[in-house]
Amino acid sequence: MNYSRQREIILETLKSNVVHPTAEYLYAILKAKAPNISLATLYRNLNQLADNGVIKKIDGLEAPSHYDHNTHEHYHFICDECKRVFDVSSDVAPNIVQKTEEELGFIVKKHDIIFNGICRDCLEKIKESN
Repeated sequence: MNYSRQREIILETLKSNVVHPTAEYLYAILKAKAPNISLATLYRNLNQLADNGVIKKIDGLEAPSHYDHNTHEHYHFICDECKRVFDVSSDVAPNIVQKTEEELGFIVKKHDIIFNGICRDCLEKIKESN
C-alpha cells in the first residue's frame, strides 16, 4: 500500500477518536480538516487500510460498518440500544482460537468476535424509566 497524505489524515483522525466511528461519522470530522476528501475516497481508503491490517473493520449484524485503529487481539460489544461499539479484552475467552482449531481440526487465519446486548449506560436508562 502506497503512502498517501489523505490516507494519513484519515488514519490520524481515526486514531484520535475514542469511539469506533462509522465512515459517515469520520467524514463529518474530516470535512473540516481535509475538505477535498470525498466520501467515496474515505470508503476506499478505509477498505485499503482494513485489507492491509492497519485498522479493523467491524461488521455487526446491521450496517454501517464501524472502524477501529486498535488491531491488537480484542473483541467487540455492540449495544443494541445506542449502537455504540466497545472493546472487550481477549482475556474473557483465553485460548479461544487454539481451542477452536483443536476442537474442529481447522486452521483459523482471521477472526472477529462480536457480542451484542445492552451496555451499562443503556441498562441504567432502562432501570430509571421503569
